[in-house]
Amino acid sequence: MALRRVTKMGEPVLRKICKPVNKFDEKLAQLLDDMADTMYEADGVGLAAPQVGMLKRAVVIDVGEGIIELINPEIIETAGEQTDIEGCLSVDNINEEVTRPYFVKVKAQDRHGNEFEIAGEELLARAFCHEIDHLNGILFVDRVEK
Repeated sequence: MALRRVTKMGEPVLRKICKPVNKFDEKLAQLLDDMADTMYEADGVGLAAPQVGMLKRAVVIDVGEGIIELINPEIIETAGEQTDIEGCLSVDNINEEVTRPYFVKVKAQDRHGNEFEIAGEELLARAFCHEIDHLNGILFVDRVEK
């Protein structure tokens, strides 16, 4: 188990756009494993690479149904709307309502470079959006309706 330090709001890496992953090697596998360990240790449901200081398009998610790894994810379909409270491991002591799609379909690659699609509703859809936002330098607090 290798834990990484979670970057916090105000650190520049969280506001940068991540680069696509094009090397599917042991370093990527180690990053994904470390991200999962870090997410579980912090009792989170998702973690994006910039949250551990890496500008790579990689996220891990577990909403209670097992780990999902998304490399180079793209949202390809959304439907509906939901509003709920969100928090973030990189944003301490702030939990606010955010409106997201109710249904989200994502195209991504696995740790070996194989393409796949995955869809989710409710919390999983929210997690897809939240973590993919991180890859584009967007924090959930940017989405709070003031």
